[in-house]
Parts: sequence; structure tokens; C-alpha cells
Amino acid sequence: MENGEVYRATTEAHPGPGRGPRSGLAAYFTLSRLTGFRRLKLLELVLSLLAFICEEVVSQCTLCGGLYFFEFVSCSAFLLSLLILIVYCTPVYDRVDPAKVKSSDFFITLGTGLVLLVASIIFALTHDNTITEIAAIVFGFLASLAYLTDFSFMLREKCKEPQPRKGEAPVRREYLTEPLNA
Repeated sequence: MENGEVYRATTEAHPGPGRGPRSGLAAYFTLSRLTGFRRLKLLELVLSLLAFICEEVVSQCTLCGGLYFFEFVSCSAFLLSLLILIVYCTPVYDRVDPAKVKSSDFFITLGTGLVLLVASIIFALTHDNTITEIAAIVFGFLASLAYLTDFSFMLREKCKEPQPRKGEAPVRREYLTEPLNA
């Protein structure tokens, strides 16, 4: 037996399409669309996850309504942040209308920020002064502040967009790239 059957080269000159430094799910994930204030999405995700984890560590409570409401809202905030990040960072963004993604993100961010702020206030009024509850409340307030800051940046960006005048149809961008004689 020569070396041909038993031993092979450990590196390939031209690896196949499913191999290389970015293969599998990593090949579909990119942070290139998270420019500027959109990086707040990562902060929102991390803070809402930390609020949820700290709240889950709480072992006992006397007034549990605020805790349960905060649990639901912080988990929902984390999942909605994860969903928006998946849309922005994967090829899904290329398959949907960017205006609808921005509109959904606008209202989801506003709603999540306000409800998380209310849940944090309610939990702050009903907690038992344990360190994990206080940490969850702090992370909840910070996450709601991040959501509302992100919303204010989106609102400012939305106000800067040119609005169509009365009687004018909005200009669609795909018409701007088509040749005139098509």
C-alpha cells in the first residue's frame, strides 16, 4: 500500500462551497446592516436577556404579580429583539420589503420600550429587596432606556425623510434605477 490510499493531504487547494472559514449558519449571518444607531439592537438584546436571567434567579416573592409581569415582558423583549436582529443580519432582509421591516422595527421598538418601562416600574414597586431583583430591575430600566433611545433615533431618521406633497404619488426607488426607454 502506497501513501495514496491511507494518507491524504491535510489541506485542500480549493475547498468545496460548504467548507471554509464561514460555513454553515455563519455564512448567512452578517452585521453589515447594523451601522450607526442600529448597533443599539445588540445592546437591547443583551440587556433584556440579562433582565430576564436575573429575574429567573429569584427564588421567592411576596407580591408575585409584578415579578410575573416583568418575567413575561422581559422574555418577550428578548425574543422580539432576537427576531429583529435575525431579520437585519440574515438574507431574510433581502427577501422582504425594507420599508416594512423599518416600519415593524419602529413600532416594535416603541411598544417594547414602553411596556418594559412599565413592567420595570411595577416590579420596582413590588420587589422584596433581594440583590437579584434589584439587578433585574436595573437591567430592565437600562433595556427600556436603550429601546426608547433607539426609537428616538428612528423617529429622527423618519422625520428627515422627504415627505410627498399633497396630490403627489410617492416615488418608488425601483423606478429610479430603471432605464427610461424600458
